Amino acid sequence: MEIKPEIITKLNLLEEKYAAMGQDMSAYLDGLLYADFLTYWDYIHLDTLLSLQSPKTPFPDEEIFIMYHQITELYFKLTLHECKQIAEHQNLTADFFAARIKRINAYFNALVTSFTVMVQGMEKEQFLKFRMSLLPASGFQSGQYRMIEIYATQFNQLVDKSKREELAAADIETQFEYIYWKFGATELASGKQTLTLKQFISKYAAQFLQLAKDHQNTNFSALYHQLKSKGEDVEELANQLRQLDLYVNVEWPLAHYKSAVRYLEKDPVDVAATGGTNWQKYLPPRFQKRIFYPFLWTEEQKDNWGKNWVIDALKPI
Repeated sequence: MEIKPEIITKLNLLEEKYAAMGQDMSAYLDGLLYADFLTYWDYIHLDTLLSLQSPKTPFPDEEIFIMYHQITELYFKLTLHECKQIAEHQNLTADFFAARIKRINAYFNALVTSFTVMVQGMEKEQFLKFRMSLLPASGFQSGQYRMIEIYATQFNQLVDKSKREELAAADIETQFEYIYWKFGATELASGKQTLTLKQFISKYAAQFLQLAKDHQNTNFSALYHQLKSKGEDVEELANQLRQLDLYVNVEWPLAHYKSAVRYLEKDPVDVAATGGTNWQKYLPPRFQKRIFYPFLWTEEQKDNWGKNWVIDALKPI
């Protein structure tokens, strides 16, 4: 059998490659000869992936709940993959930055538009029963989501609204004590931290603090200003960052809000009496006014932050 010239060329190139590393190319060819052909299911570990759902109750809709949260975490991992590329780029340009933010926006668009799975895809009666078997675990405990927030903005923008201005110049440890999400997992009646929050802080606090310190100058907000100061055209980047701001701080929280309205709506007095948290005050963007890039919005837009979305979220399902 005649060996084609292009094959000989590739063999010569491979021999040069392995020789440069002090390796014997023939050994690698043996490995290629004896290796099985790759399959789709092996490549993505499909059997393992499909075995990762372990319901705690016999209610069928719990499996939907598990799978949707697993899908969500995979989208968060995709987002963090893009965050790292941006923050670690040695010669970052506005075009590269904007392209990666556009990818992140596509991931969040998929999340926001798919959330009807949570709002309409489960029977309320089943959810209210199986959720009691999951306590104190909560989607609140998504560490990846909090990491995305840290990459996205100056850490002070994550401080609770009531302390944001006062702590603008404080160190990261002080700001962390007043980070907004801690107030979303505090018991209404006693003002104490819930077990959900205590578990979360115990697992992730050191990691969050280190990430915030590592990216004081390489979070998205800081990088935007650096590129702008160099005279780069940041118009498209600004557009993408505004969209990211809306997805993460308005549309994603309100997707959860709409779900909570359907499944968990109670009078705040009743919530307090059962040791619950006041998600009615925690989730709506107009209360928190959490904005990653306030310098990209007008004063009127900031004053009305999330207002129209809340009104829409309260429409009957």
